[in-house]
Amino acid sequence: MSTLLSSLGRWSYRHPWRVLVSWLLALGIAGAGALVLGAGTDNSFSIPGTESQAGLEQLNRSFPQVSGTSAQIIVVAADGDSIADDAYRTDIEDAVDRLADLDDSVLSATSPFDEMVSGMVNDDETAGIISLQFDGQASDVSDETQDDLRAVVAELADELPDGSQTALGGELFATSIPGVTLTEAVGLLIALLVLIVTFRSFVVAGLPLLTAVLGVGISMAGIFAATAFATVSSTTPLLALMLGLAVGIDYALFIMARHQDQVREGVDPEESTARAVGTAGSAVVFAGVTVLIALIGLGFAGIPFLTTMGIAASAAVAVAVAIAVTLTPAFLGFMKGRVAGRPRKAPKAKKGKPAPAPRVRFSERWVTGVTKRPILVSLAVVIGLGIVAVPALSLNLALPNAGVLPKDSEARQSYDLVAEEFGPGFNGPMILTGTIVTSTDPLTLMEDLGDEVAKIDGVKEVALATPNETADTGIVQIVPETAPDDPATADLVRELRSHHDEWLDEFGIDLKVTGFTAVGIDISDQLGNALLPFGIFVIGLSLILLTIVFRSLWVPITAAAGYLLSIVAAFGIVGAVFEWGWFADALHVAKVGPIISFMPIILMGVLFGLAMDYQVFLVSRMREDFVHDPDGKRPDRATRRAAALRAVRSGFTGSAKVVTAAGLIMFAVFVAFVPEGDSSLKPIALGLAAGIAIDAFLVRMTLIPALMAILGERAWEIPAWLEKILPSVDIEGEAVERERHLAEWPGDDSVVAADDLSVTDAGISGLHLRLSPGGSAVLTGSSPGALRALALLIAGRATPDDGRLRVAGHLLPGRAAWVRAHVGAVMTADAGSLSADLSEALRGRPALVVIDAADRLSRPERDQLAARLRDSRSTTAILLTALDAEIGLEILADAGRTPADVIDIDAPAAQTRPESSVPRTVDGTTESTEVNA
Repeated sequence: MSTLLSSLGRWSYRHPWRVLVSWLLALGIAGAGALVLGAGTDNSFSIPGTESQAGLEQLNRSFPQVSGTSAQIIVVAADGDSIADDAYRTDIEDAVDRLADLDDSVLSATSPFDEMVSGMVNDDETAGIISLQFDGQASDVSDETQDDLRAVVAELADELPDGSQTALGGELFATSIPGVTLTEAVGLLIALLVLIVTFRSFVVAGLPLLTAVLGVGISMAGIFAATAFATVSSTTPLLALMLGLAVGIDYALFIMARHQDQVREGVDPEESTARAVGTAGSAVVFAGVTVLIALIGLGFAGIPFLTTMGIAASAAVAVAVAIAVTLTPAFLGFMKGRVAGRPRKAPKAKKGKPAPAPRVRFSERWVTGVTKRPILVSLAVVIGLGIVAVPALSLNLALPNAGVLPKDSEARQSYDLVAEEFGPGFNGPMILTGTIVTSTDPLTLMEDLGDEVAKIDGVKEVALATPNETADTGIVQIVPETAPDDPATADLVRELRSHHDEWLDEFGIDLKVTGFTAVGIDISDQLGNALLPFGIFVIGLSLILLTIVFRSLWVPITAAAGYLLSIVAAFGIVGAVFEWGWFADALHVAKVGPIISFMPIILMGVLFGLAMDYQVFLVSRMREDFVHDPDGKRPDRATRRAAALRAVRSGFTGSAKVVTAAGLIMFAVFVAFVPEGDSSLKPIALGLAAGIAIDAFLVRMTLIPALMAILGERAWEIPAWLEKILPSVDIEGEAVERERHLAEWPGDDSVVAADDLSVTDAGISGLHLRLSPGGSAVLTGSSPGALRALALLIAGRATPDDGRLRVAGHLLPGRAAWVRAHVGAVMTADAGSLSADLSEALRGRPALVVIDAADRLSRPERDQLAARLRDSRSTTAILLTALDAEIGLEILADAGRTPADVIDIDAPAAQTRPESSVPRTVDGTTESTEVNA
């Protein structure tokens, strides 16, 4: 992957205008799609497969008058007045008539004095509630209808006696459409300041912001265009905005910081860009993929709107990754060498005194202090974060309602007035519904059922118990004693469901508990049940990915443990603010109480990807320093331990600046959404900001170095059997560095060059060979398996265990994808048509064609092969493998491919070389000239 990214970075550097115009076109297309296709967001929540959703669907079919969204108008009489007085009753009845005729979407408008309902006038007769039922969900009610509704309420308020109060609220107005305020821009300003300090250049600091904003523009436009085909909640675009900005800035920062360091060391800007995208860009892609997997994993909960939210946010991250590895190098192509920034001033020597020693950087002092007493530091961090996590035990989950809206919102004022005058349960009525088609007396049946329901603890009153017009479905409208987001209301729902079988036997009705409140409770319960499997998925994924990347068991374990600490501590901070009320006023929290149900699972998914991001950037540098330290391979354990400790300190010092900047930027972007953010997004933003700060600075930059110091050299040990079965994933740019070190090898124009090539399973060890352009050779030996393995290696279809191999100028295995596309291969032992396989192998202008087991062909097939090779381009090199070398030479002679050499892979000349004839390469390894063809 790193070599592919390196080539992509170099191409983008050389063609910056093409890349920039392509992304601008993508922005234009996405923007046009949003304008043409955008259908708006939808805040209606559903959860297929639950009892509450099944109940709503049943009501929609048989009792549409109560299945849609609702609104209510509360009227509070002036002090000393009664709501039943004619001065109030007449105006309220007139308003109800006007509301009923508002438009076709209003199914019913019910007066508080209607004889068919009870409880709509409070016991003191100081307040009454007008209820409205609409056709469809909240998103189906047009803005014009809502404006007309507000106008009627305003007229009613004018007509009522002085001192009275009216407020419009209910389910229709229970959620607000979030927007972006100037406060969020403060996060970008802080990010810019951090970038300026990091890069010491105003122009360079602006580039990550520019790429991030462009990426967010594309992803946001794409999300709004997608509303034409999917239901997207209003929180989804803001979550994508937060994540897109944060990761977009950070990913560009990682690549540009590596590039700037290399340019300051004197590396050519183009070469530096290719290296930076190949090394830091590989880690960016890995980090982005982990975030994508975690976000898509939100589908674990089985809730459509949450799955959509995860997919949309993952799309924003994917765009950020793509822009980071293409547009960032393109901007560097515009900048050329003007990225070094202002150099730091060296300390000046005083008169007559020697120059002072370079100042020790803070990061070096920090990691030295942490690793000097690692056990004490580890205990302090773990205990401290454990204490911070205590408020997490108080977390209660619920869907947002009007009670969490700002206090100046009319819907919030209505919610508070209803709770004050009627009790908190009036804001969250529930419905029991079932089929009563077999009843001969539906009215009495529903009255008897209502009486039974009223006896349940937690039920304040039964507002309505009636069949529908066709008497095939009945409903019981229940007003609980507690608020819709109170845990006691969730207990009441479970209690009502526990009587299902009892009431089925007594009344013959298969009852379902439904309504907006019941749906919210079901969603919260399902999300709570999904946390454990999702947590196992995320932790398991981190263990697997980091084991593959770092070839270690302890590094993934410490990373996963650190992630758990960060998560529970972030939950603790959210709990302290939103449940305990600490700093609630300072952060403009409208109401202390339950938090939005999907905060924990989103926080777990997002923070997982970002935590792995920091882990990779910090620990990969430590691993790189340990691997390149000769003492790390000494037999003496104490020497290896000292090398491991040096690697921890040097690796931390080398990457701390970038990780610190990245952590500060992400914290600034997330925390900017807290003070003025939407009530649904506020706890998510606070949790992400707290989680990032804790994970970056306490876990990754304090706890992990301490644990690595305790583990020493054991941190990098892994069982041999596990090492063998793990796939190879290069996220540290090792292939790019290998290509740089072997750029001059083999020093000739060989189309195939191999030195010290080994494949353990095939018995190939220390093989050396050369094949010149347009040349021909026969590889022979005693093992058909070894010859086939060698043919697959040279054709880029397999990976060697050791050694160096360059084919058609491309180093393997890093450039295997290119070799597979440009080198023909015919495996005669595989079933298939020889003619078709040869046509495919010779298609285009291959630099090399490899044909395995040529001696196994029949005489007509050999003649066909010779004829096809005779017609091929003379510049194409031919390499045959055959147990019988004479047959291979005969085929090549018939094809006019002479002279041809025979290379016996079992012969000593192919296995060893005299030391005197072995020139050295820049990386200290050797190269061969022994076997030539």
